[in-house]
Amino acid sequence: MNKLYNKNRFINLNVIINGLTLSRIFIGLPIVLVLKNGQNDIFVLLILLGAFTDFLDGYLARKYNHESVFGAKLDPLADKILLVGPMIWLVHENLVPFWAIWLIISRELFITSWRSDKSSGGPASIHGKYKTSLQFISIILLLWPQNWGTLYIIKIINKIGLISFWICLFLTFSSAIKYLFNEKESHQY
Repeated sequence: MNKLYNKNRFINLNVIINGLTLSRIFIGLPIVLVLKNGQNDIFVLLILLGAFTDFLDGYLARKYNHESVFGAKLDPLADKILLVGPMIWLVHENLVPFWAIWLIISRELFITSWRSDKSSGGPASIHGKYKTSLQFISIILLLWPQNWGTLYIIKIINKIGLISFWICLFLTFSSAIKYLFNEKESHQY
């Protein structure tokens, strides 16, 4: 079932799903700009919008059995474009060490390249999905807006973000190992 019925016309799910994925690519630049301007509150809203589109495109593709090789290749790339800017910003703000972000970005480029070479697009493993979710969470918590709580509360939120970041770094490499060595078991929609 590739189309939903609307009173006036059919809606092509391919356009909706791929449009949601592409929207994450277009959100990437505004995210960097609002971070540069110190507008972390707008950043949180934009990154949550990106996370929601990531969930929604996958949900629609699975629900309506509309997985595609194009989507499987574009989706992880869109995630990387959305998240790399904030990751680099974490280093700029001295919130995490450069080497950790370098390792994460290197892994992302390697696995995305490996997945794009697969005829199926190399669908995401469950560990990869957990890793991406934790990346969103840790980045949001580390860049939590200063006007969204007391200094004490913000320090706690930032600390949780830092712990989440280190867990995320571990998941980054454990999911890479799953991709490379347990290919048939770990890939699923």
